[in-house]
Amino acid sequence: MTNSDKTDARPGRLSLWFQRRSNTRTVARVRAGKGRSMGMDLLVLTTTGRRTGRRHDTPLSWFAEGEAWLVVASGGGAGSPQWLRNLVADPDGAAVELPGQGPRPVRSEVLDGPERERAWARIVAAQPRYAKYQGRSERVYPVVRLTAR
Repeated sequence: MTNSDKTDARPGRLSLWFQRRSNTRTVARVRAGKGRSMGMDLLVLTTTGRRTGRRHDTPLSWFAEGEAWLVVASGGGAGSPQWLRNLVADPDGAAVELPGQGPRPVRSEVLDGPERERAWARIVAAQPRYAKYQGRSERVYPVVRLTAR
């Protein structure tokens, strides 16, 4: 098994439990006005499950692009995260919360081609660790633009 095979493997049950618990705590911190972690700005992305119809809150690091927010759908290298699948199914069915602020409805757009490359360059210039994460995965991490509606 190569190193990238290990990184691209699906997380186990304990890992998922820990991730969900950590995400719940991070969402609470962002809503309380504390919006930074590991030197990155955080937001809460709320999506609706494409199959369940349930609300899902996900803390994400973000990068400014004018009036929009850029987020990376790394999924820990394992595959597309559920929030990305929910956005693709309903690009207008999401909201963003910045630290200490209420939710704002957003439109999502998965970037591709030169537009994705420009956004990716901006992201890795701001946080070089994303280039390192990308280097450990076989798949290209999607970049999503969230624009207030």
